[in-house]
Amino acid sequence: MAASILLYVNGNAQADCVLGVGVTNDSVISDIFQLNKMQNEKLVSFSAELKYRNDVLSNELKNVKDRHPQSNVTELRQLGDKYKAVMDSMNSVQSLIDKRMLALFNPKQYEFYQLLCKEANRSPYLVMPTIYADSIVDENR
Repeated sequence: MAASILLYVNGNAQADCVLGVGVTNDSVISDIFQLNKMQNEKLVSFSAELKYRNDVLSNELKNVKDRHPQSNVTELRQLGDKYKAVMDSMNSVQSLIDKRMLALFNPKQYEFYQLLCKEANRSPYLVMPTIYADSIVDENR
């Protein structure tokens, strides 16, 4: 469903900076952030998980639409509320999956993500990047 890359805006707050796992082609994310083998494997797994969860939620949306009465304004409002609840669930799943992927980023990858978010005027998800034993952190760079 096209609702996968949704930016959630809360009041006057900046929109979240969605990584787009499961929506953006895995190879694009891998190339941009130069993911290692383990990160690539997790990305594929997370993408599949998001697709599965969104398929379940899409079926729920279809059931809401098909089964909910729509003969008056009150029923239409109730339908809208139910629809919004499922869409909010889709946004939450996207956020959860993106945060799980971002937590696998090393500090340099996460800094790059933050920079891209800043350039896009979006609020990055806050996660603690992973320090990998084979990563060399050059403080002079």
